[in-house]
Amino acid sequence: MAEGTVKAQRSGPVRPWLAGLRPRGRGWRVVLSVVLVAVLWEVSTRTVFTNPLIIVPLSRVAEKTATLATSGTLWRDIYTSLSEFALGFAIAVLVGVTVGTLMAVSDAVHDFLTLWVSALYATPTVAVAPIFIIWFGIGWESKIAVAALLAVFPIIINTEAGIRACDRHWLEVARSFQASGFQTFRMVLVPASLPFIIAGLRLAVGRALVGVVVAEFFGARSGLGLLILSSSQVFDTAALFMAVIILAGFGAVMVSLLGTLERKLAPWRAHGHD
Repeated sequence: MAEGTVKAQRSGPVRPWLAGLRPRGRGWRVVLSVVLVAVLWEVSTRTVFTNPLIIVPLSRVAEKTATLATSGTLWRDIYTSLSEFALGFAIAVLVGVTVGTLMAVSDAVHDFLTLWVSALYATPTVAVAPIFIIWFGIGWESKIAVAALLAVFPIIINTEAGIRACDRHWLEVARSFQASGFQTFRMVLVPASLPFIIAGLRLAVGRALVGVVVAEFFGARSGLGLLILSSSQVFDTAALFMAVIILAGFGAVMVSLLGTLERKLAPWRAHGHD
């Protein structure tokens, strides 16, 4: 018994005397990684990579951010792009979950739509954006349409996969308790597929942002995509990196929020990672 106890202690992930040294939260690791990257960026661009046409110090990016924020241009561009993203993403969620569910529960719907879902999912963004610009113009409608189109397919695919991956034993238990079809769907299929759906939403965030930016490249009056395009044309590297950092930061925040949502709605998934 004593030997087994010693082996168990040695095989544990952390020894007891080290367990108390571990911070309870994981946010400090994120903060530490951001600080390290920022310091490395600043130092390397002042000592090694000194060509301002390629990359500029992070402090220069911060100065450009303050300048554009003071003039109001930055806030207008951020509001435009994030509004287009939010509406396109919302449409993609509504359509994606509905279509994915129908494809999972109906073989007829699956057979009818699976070819089109696969074909459109593989279609490059640069091929779709000009078409939507022609159809809807350079206003916000075309950006929302491109964002929704790109974001909807990961949600459809993951929703269908999640529902179809539901353990048959759970369905048999529901039938043994004489659960109705709606009760089985609400109490068994939805909780089982929820991690898959949220994974699809996390993938859709990046695709929706890409859709907005690419659509703004082809025609826009304002937006971060237009800011990136105009900055690259005049070699304003600081403004270029600023817009990219804003988009990347917003995407990271959205993915993190969806991860928090999954832990709240499906705590059994996150239990093993605490």
